[in-house]
Amino acid sequence: MERGLILVLPLFLGFLQQGRGGPLEVEPRERVVVVAVGGSMQLTCRLDCAGPRAASVQWRGLDTSLGAVQSGAGSSVLSVRNASLSTAGTRVCVGSCGNLTFQQTVKLLVFAFPDQLTVSPVALVAGLDQKVACTAHNVTPADPDALSFSLLLGDRELEGVQALGRDEKEEPQEGEDMLFRVTESWLLPPLGTPAPSALHCQATMRLPGLQLSHRQPIPVLHLTSREPPVMTSLEATLDQGSTHSPPSPGKPGNSSTGPCLPEIHRSPVPGGLELLCEAACGPGVAVRWTQAPGDLEAYERREAGAQAWLSVLWAACNPEGWFQCRLDPGGQMASLYVIPEICFPLTSEALWTGSLVLGLLFLVFLTYRLWKCCWARQLLGSSAPPGPN
Repeated sequence: MERGLILVLPLFLGFLQQGRGGPLEVEPRERVVVVAVGGSMQLTCRLDCAGPRAASVQWRGLDTSLGAVQSGAGSSVLSVRNASLSTAGTRVCVGSCGNLTFQQTVKLLVFAFPDQLTVSPVALVAGLDQKVACTAHNVTPADPDALSFSLLLGDRELEGVQALGRDEKEEPQEGEDMLFRVTESWLLPPLGTPAPSALHCQATMRLPGLQLSHRQPIPVLHLTSREPPVMTSLEATLDQGSTHSPPSPGKPGNSSTGPCLPEIHRSPVPGGLELLCEAACGPGVAVRWTQAPGDLEAYERREAGAQAWLSVLWAACNPEGWFQCRLDPGGQMASLYVIPEICFPLTSEALWTGSLVLGLLFLVFLTYRLWKCCWARQLLGSSAPPGPN
């Protein structure tokens, strides 16, 4: 009996050996893999089986399109090209050695983080209380855990800033991907003396195994004249730690080397100033005024496609500050700082007119009283009895 067991045991172990295999290997090894919109990547799955039988390896998807799969003996390669948001999802690699089955899952995360930062205003003025907003265009995911903003003075965060809130809106797109425009706003503290030459808005995208940052400079103007320069949107400066980000679909441009930017022109008119915002970007674009000192609705505006006009009347005594217009689609902005040259407050003019009218009425009343007094004396003099002879 024992001799029979000795003969059967090696045969049984041989059958087990045919079903054994090494661990299922997936490259990259991370369980969450990120790829940019429009980007490409490969997922490779391998399995080695002990014995003469070859391993069977295959990629499978869960409610998502798999992409291009090439499978061979002991390996399977999943290629993702021109990734879109619909590419995201879970991929499953299944391998088998004989009657043994192995499985590993990989979550594919697709993101968009192009170098498209804009700030409002595009420049700050030293010595003034100011609000500043930083906007990242055509991004996803947009939640605060993935996308964050900060204001930098040098390489450190600016201290004493007051967060005013965060706004997320969908960007108009021609394709199916849903991208967002995310804006963070702050109230700035006094910039100190001497004021810095510039601040920086930094947007950071943090995903599993990936961290990207873009920066946009915000110059600080030290005004010494009453003719401040026109400041158009500055090109964002890519942080050295950033990697390639794909261009935004549908982004307008007037050349193959840079984006289309709006411009603001100022023309003096009787009693004020006329501002013209225009963008020579070809058809399909429009500009509109988005910011003005005080209340934007208090100004006379006219918009026609790629041109938008705004009238500034000195008699209205509008406060000094930034005028800003925006290009759609694309979100590029242009700004102009205006200091009123002459100001005739309407309240002072009304007060002066009212005082003049009251003065004239008082003068008429006084003249009437004097005339009445003199006329009464003349009547009394003419009716007096004659004196004795």
